[in-house]
Amino acid sequence: MQQARAAYQPKLPKALQGPVKVKEGEPTQSVDNQEEIKKLFPNTYGMPLVEFVQGEEQEHEPMNVGIILSGGQAPGGHNVITGLFDAVKKLNPENKLYGFLMGPGGLVDHDYMELTAELIDDYRNTGGFDMIGSGRTKLEKEDQFEKGLEIIRQLNIKAIVIIGGDDSNTNACVLAEYYAAKNVGVQVIGCPKTIDGDLKNEQIETSFGFDTATKTYAELIGNIERDCNSARKYWHFIKVMGRSASHIALECALQCQPNICLISEEVQKADLTLNQIIDQICTVIAARAARGKNYGTIIIPEGLIEFIPAIGRLIQELNDLLAAHGNDYRDLDKAAQREYIIAHLSKENVGTFETLPEGVARQLSLDRDPHGNVQVSLIETEKLLSEMCEARLAQWKKEGKFAGKFAAQHHFFGYEGRCAAPSNFDADYCYALGTSAAQLIAAGKTGYMAIVKNTTAPAAEWVAGGVPITMMMNMERRNGEMKPVIRKALVDLEGAPFKALVAMRDEWANHTCYLYPGPIQYWGPTEVCDQPTRTLALEQGRD
Repeated sequence: MQQARAAYQPKLPKALQGPVKVKEGEPTQSVDNQEEIKKLFPNTYGMPLVEFVQGEEQEHEPMNVGIILSGGQAPGGHNVITGLFDAVKKLNPENKLYGFLMGPGGLVDHDYMELTAELIDDYRNTGGFDMIGSGRTKLEKEDQFEKGLEIIRQLNIKAIVIIGGDDSNTNACVLAEYYAAKNVGVQVIGCPKTIDGDLKNEQIETSFGFDTATKTYAELIGNIERDCNSARKYWHFIKVMGRSASHIALECALQCQPNICLISEEVQKADLTLNQIIDQICTVIAARAARGKNYGTIIIPEGLIEFIPAIGRLIQELNDLLAAHGNDYRDLDKAAQREYIIAHLSKENVGTFETLPEGVARQLSLDRDPHGNVQVSLIETEKLLSEMCEARLAQWKKEGKFAGKFAAQHHFFGYEGRCAAPSNFDADYCYALGTSAAQLIAAGKTGYMAIVKNTTAPAAEWVAGGVPITMMMNMERRNGEMKPVIRKALVDLEGAPFKALVAMRDEWANHTCYLYPGPIQYWGPTEVCDQPTRTLALEQGRD
């Protein structure tokens, strides 16, 4: 399969298949906090949208480009690199591409390698980020920017391409502004990566890796559903990756039709408590048991805990507390840390903290990731929910409200999808993003993110271009301070994908409607192997 995939030639939008020219749109502004963002990014704010259209052949001066993979892995990253490589070589065969190793830290530490045609060919259409590795170093300090500038000048690099999610592209925007303010002649371009699907807006239809990851998880969930419907004795609690938004859970539900799919954003809007969520789940379990069906599947978004309003308020206060007093707190033993937190929280949040299972309360109290986020992947939400359901059902049985059996199995699908071989969609999409990044550099742009639109149409009809990163930014509290960040795209409760779930979920709960998507298809009929996600098709009215 690796040999066959290596031979696959990604499809490009028609405008990127030959020489291009830039078509500029109207000036832009940030999605919110316009004055604050403009003040922070005076040199990269208000730039126009860019679209590439067919142009005429022209000569390009030689240029060197650096590339960085930042954050968690996502299928298709290697195709962004190969698309960039092919495009810069096509612009001028003398151009060179340098990969900075193990993420942004490679730029700061001057750890790099030249990416040659021989090396590139080994990674075409492959999953993973292992060509140059990735990391989570934040680029936010002047000394980091200056250290990076040293190696950029040494290698005569004209532009840096940062492939990452919302936090990584926020860093790309900060870096672009710094180099633009100093007028050092270094461009910075971003590419939208995250399997979570929360880096999207009117300009970014989908982030790369989401298509492949959700198809990978849907295959596994379908396998579990088939087993569930065969053994008919377990409730499968399946947590899927997605630190904040529930896009992955929603897409997998649309593909597989489980009995229950929790959507964090809906929980937050309805102001549900953890106990109310348990009651909702147990009501479905009891109703199915009454019909002799002591089995089922439940999809749970990874970030659910943060979206339960009372727990969300607790987390916000914990974030501020750890940001202000983290050094004092870290030196205490486990028991003393709990006492310290209880002593410093507000009365309302102490009440919430004390009602949580000890393991969950402990996880919420641990160090944040480099971007100030709770490490929700460490919280075994699937086990927490099943244990609480077991206790609730035992109580109902004593009260005569439940006459069935309950046994649970637990699953967490995260790493299984991050490095899968990219689907045809992601292989094409990422190659086009890399090509667009090269054209943005050739056009002299900085502070832009490469974009590809009209993605439910055939690839030849896709529209490529760039969006100023400042257009997507707003101010949010991070680590106790207001910071400029790219706004996350949560599940739209008024959107077509969520409404499709709502329309069907009662039937899914009461009946067994499982679908079994099977493995990702890499070759075969177009109607099988080249389809976009249900989310994208519904959003664009193509479903």
